[in-house]
Amino acid sequence: MSTSNGTGPATHSANATTIKPTDLRGILKYVPRFQGQIFVVALDGAIVADDNFGNLLVDLAVLRSLAIKVVLVHGISHQIKELSVARNITISNSDGTGVTDAGTLDLAIRASSRVSHALIEGLTQNALKCATTNAVRALPLGIIKGVDQQFTGKVERIDKDFLTELIDRQVVPVVSPVAFGPDGKSLRVNSDLLAAELAEALHATKIIYLTPATGLEIDGEFRREISLEALRKILAERPDRIDEACRSKAEHAVKAIETGTPRVHILDGRIFDGLLNEIFSNEGVGSLVYGNDYAQIRKARKSDVRMIYNLTRAAVRREELIHRTQQAIEKNIDQFFVFEIDENIIACVTLYFYPDKTQVAEVGSLYVMPFYHNRGVGKKMVDYACMVAKERGATTVLALSTQSFGFFTNVVGFEETTKDALPEARLKLYEDSGRNAKVLVKRLG
Repeated sequence: MSTSNGTGPATHSANATTIKPTDLRGILKYVPRFQGQIFVVALDGAIVADDNFGNLLVDLAVLRSLAIKVVLVHGISHQIKELSVARNITISNSDGTGVTDAGTLDLAIRASSRVSHALIEGLTQNALKCATTNAVRALPLGIIKGVDQQFTGKVERIDKDFLTELIDRQVVPVVSPVAFGPDGKSLRVNSDLLAAELAEALHATKIIYLTPATGLEIDGEFRREISLEALRKILAERPDRIDEACRSKAEHAVKAIETGTPRVHILDGRIFDGLLNEIFSNEGVGSLVYGNDYAQIRKARKSDVRMIYNLTRAAVRREELIHRTQQAIEKNIDQFFVFEIDENIIACVTLYFYPDKTQVAEVGSLYVMPFYHNRGVGKKMVDYACMVAKERGATTVLALSTQSFGFFTNVVGFEETTKDALPEARLKLYEDSGRNAKVLVKRLG
């Protein structure tokens, strides 16, 4: 059995075609997965002011037409700065994370009204029902390190029943970053924080932050995906490694996932069709923050057979993997594990136990979609299979490879051995195949 390591160049193949938002069939395959789910979409004020804003509203109408429930949160930092210049008023803070004095609060209320109106006007033009709400209750942030934060607020509670009723009536709630205190007076709340609080209260499936930045940049490099653990560690040890433009979103992505939101997307809201490409394609255009390194790996199901077959066909043609019919895959589906992003399979691996040698397991049929090469997916799949093997009592894991043995020896800690390491029944299959694959072994500590 030969394996593909998934470490080649990140180029598209015929089997990894990007789904175009205009391709109705491409979009419709996602509908059963997302139908009825709640997405919290958070737009920075700069995105509302961008030329692509009108296109985003059309994209939101597409989501609603596919029975995806949408809650909109908007920022106002861009608009507050504009008003500050136009009125020659010095502001104490623009994004709701620092002190909000009386003058800044006044500009925040005006900016919020302007942005909410722009959203409602645009949604109305796209035939969507929508409403601004007073569903967010806040408390003053108080005094922090000796400094009175004045009119800056923190979320006390979300009126979940109110928002759920609007959503159930096909109304899109528009939530402003100006909330209301116990006395009914206004308090400025950071919109990134507000999106995370809303997602927790409404049990949202996703938060989608639309920002005037490519996505998460760490050490100057754009990251397409990162686990909660990795991002949390960076924020705790060296937050300056994360580009300042999205640092707040990174912090609140961590909070959101810790409180139950499975995935957070951070992407450039200025890209035409960017929102739809992020949701309805394997590759996306922005950054994905997800629960943990293994959260996207699961046991394969019978419903995955066709996808696994299609996924591995190119590798079979290149003789990286042995040919398996769909019937053969279905018969052995219990051996397969798959890696999925938004329920779309992008990698697979098998783990087989020998009946006559229960302490030995074999990893095989490892394949990663070309677009996801060089991102550690292949390593995660093999590491996960070895972890499962160890949990089931195996002390040794074997792998056979004709083209990817360098990956096994250099990346995942296998060593080359002789064919004598194979159990008797497996040795006969090996010799009968004539493939002359290298035999690799890893001892589990």
